[in-house]
Amino acid sequence: MRKPLLAGNWKMNCTIAESQELVRQLRDQIGARDDRDVLVAPTYPALALVAKELEGSGYLLAAQDLYWEDSGAYTGEVSGPMIAAAGCSHVIIGHSERRQYFGETEETVSKKTQSALRHGLGPIVCVGETLDQREAGDTLAVIERQVRGGLDGLGSEEIGRLVLAYEPVWAIGTGKVATPEQAEEVHAAIRGLVAKLADDATAEQCRILYGGSVKPDNVDVLMSEPDIDGALVGGASLKAADFARIVAFQS
Repeated sequence: MRKPLLAGNWKMNCTIAESQELVRQLRDQIGARDDRDVLVAPTYPALALVAKELEGSGYLLAAQDLYWEDSGAYTGEVSGPMIAAAGCSHVIIGHSERRQYFGETEETVSKKTQSALRHGLGPIVCVGETLDQREAGDTLAVIERQVRGGLDGLGSEEIGRLVLAYEPVWAIGTGKVATPEQAEEVHAAIRGLVAKLADDATAEQCRILYGGSVKPDNVDVLMSEPDIDGALVGGASLKAADFARIVAFQS
């Protein structure tokens, strides 16, 4: 059985003080959960202090991105060692907003994924198609290209340390959501591809999250699908009551 992972990507929201307060609210409303993992991804400035707020909670902490070099003249970038030192166990890589606005490619996703693994961080590697690509019938081809590119050069052991997240671009922040059947089709295809890139055992243990307007009123039906192992939540993770309900999903 794969342990569900419910991850909140706060994106460019919340000051340090607001981040601390949100964590306190989440701890009060979610409590301790042994049957599922809870993860939050605040902004870089808040990471260290949020890590302190999370002490003893069992919750996981992720950064929203990283650079693949460990140090150097890369103004504005943050490296794997810095993220790990701030208390992170995970890092989000290849989010569609990074691809859309900041030129992320399969090559840079691969470099970042390998860097994260070198520094003991669990990469949450995001993939997803645009509306045009879905309407053209190219969804599975796009997903295969992104998964193969992002995981290029990794062995089975390394792939086993990954989390993958399917985020249809057309459903992020739009209020639209893939039907459970649409999401399951892609998740099953991703799991099959992991089996080809690694092996069946690795594919069976790999957690694949769904992201794209996940809310309290649709999480239960999404999580009822056999290959959906959790959610990468955007806007709803900024409201403690909403995210608490998502964490408490019933499938």
